[in-house]
Amino acid sequence: MNILILILGFLLLIKGADFFVDGSSSIAKKFKIPPMVIGLTLVAFGTSAPELAVSIDAALALSNGLVFGNVIGSNIANTLLILGLSAAITPISISKKTIFKEMPFLIVSTIAMAVMAMDKLIDNSRNLLSRVDGMILLLLFVIYFFSMIEMIVNNKEKDSEEVESMPLLKSSVLTVFGLIAIVMGADLTVTSAVSIAALFGLSETLIGLTVVAVGTSLPELITSVVAAKKGENDIAIGNIIGSNVFNILLVLGVSASINPIIISSRNYIDLVILIIATVTTMLIMFTGSKISKWEGKLMYLAYFGYIAYLVLRTVG
Repeated sequence: MNILILILGFLLLIKGADFFVDGSSSIAKKFKIPPMVIGLTLVAFGTSAPELAVSIDAALALSNGLVFGNVIGSNIANTLLILGLSAAITPISISKKTIFKEMPFLIVSTIAMAVMAMDKLIDNSRNLLSRVDGMILLLLFVIYFFSMIEMIVNNKEKDSEEVESMPLLKSSVLTVFGLIAIVMGADLTVTSAVSIAALFGLSETLIGLTVVAVGTSLPELITSVVAAKKGENDIAIGNIIGSNVFNILLVLGVSASINPIIISSRNYIDLVILIIATVTTMLIMFTGSKISKWEGKLMYLAYFGYIAYLVLRTVG
């Protein structure tokens, strides 16, 4: 029953995010908001909405392991699994702006979050993302958001992205229904995931790093794979980078501001793997200005290796 509830929660999260993006994008178009603004804000937020909703619900329920595992696991899945699968379908060309601006910001955000989480290594205190840490992450998110707005204002290229126009009433209904579905799906996902962890004697962090992480990353998977098939490289790579930044700065920032997030020292290796995966991805982009098919295959195979490591760590 808990597994069925978990699947239902995922379905509500995915369809809710889909409805929210379609409805809010149509409303934005009616008010003549540029398509690029819609893509970098509403679409990016929409694909990260499941992680945000699950993490806030888990933070309110004091399920710290689920909050942290969901964000770290989702970012590892986004970087290795989703970007890898997208590149394996068709090589992804990378723009200079992505290599020299967006990826460095993601790396800095990831390292900053890791330093905040590793208090025991720095001053031998309890590993904790405090409310102050949460506020700092949110401040960085504001800086990131305004940098996107600046990029949009300075962009001179014609945006080819098409946004479906719908009647205002239909758009409003889809937006509201999407938000309701996301909230309901988050509650079902957290409740069932915690129950499954208890039934099998697994930690909330492990469930967050695996099942919940992949489930909440399904919108990014669908968006990036479809974009890769259509040859929309900027959408495929931008969706992943934007989602990872949102997860670290907004999702963890909001969650830690609600309730401080206690982090186990055993999760140091997960943080290190995330940093290595992010830096390695940037190096791959830098060396060839693209991610080739064989590099994509290595990336998603590395993700399966990480999952195997988690299983062995749990058994151990």
